Amino acid sequence: MSIRVLIADDHAVVRDGFAMILDDQPDLTVVGGVSDGAAAIEAVRELRPDVVLMDVRMPRLDGIEATAVICRETEARVLVLTTFDLDEYVYDALRAGASGFLLKDMRRDELVDAVRVIAAGESLLAPTVTRRLIADVVTRNRAPRAAPPKLSALTGRETDTLRQVARGLSNAEIARELYVTEHTVKTHVSSVLSKLGLRDRVQAVVLAYESGLVQPGEAPPS
Repeated sequence: MSIRVLIADDHAVVRDGFAMILDDQPDLTVVGGVSDGAAAIEAVRELRPDVVLMDVRMPRLDGIEATAVICRETEARVLVLTTFDLDEYVYDALRAGASGFLLKDMRRDELVDAVRVIAAGESLLAPTVTRRLIADVVTRNRAPRAAPPKLSALTGRETDTLRQVARGLSNAEIARELYVTEHTVKTHVSSVLSKLGLRDRVQAVVLAYESGLVQPGEAPPS
């Protein structure tokens, strides 16, 4: 089944360029392109794409607000497009429910791979980038919020797993750290996401930092 993609960017040249790249793939289909966040919301409701490529800065309604509505009301997954890899707007988009971000100067193959990864239900942030982005913004600009009540629903091992995810470790690294199998780690991660009502690991990282479960200084060096 083809992966349906919607492109939201206020520059027609960008939309057309991305569309040419994605439509050239046998498993990807661009179902539409829009120039602002309000139009993106309407298009998602009408066209039901699997993945939305979302620019952050757009007229009428920006990509952050549009992402929040789309992730709250639909099953579409959002991949944020940005110019700077430590842009605070990216952090806000992740909090809104985006599954990851890409720099606009990415290679063709990176764009194609990113859409496939997001469509498969994964998050798109390398562990070191996730850690750097979240820790930097939380440390400089936001005080930790009170731990959400749902955290108490986690078992001790699930809480340990969440801490390791937030530190930027892969499943294999978490398995070695906790002396369990990768399959067990996957089970714990899935349970954590389900109990906390989160879409993916990126949102889990955000919650762990914001709740104070993990402090930026706990992260291993890049």
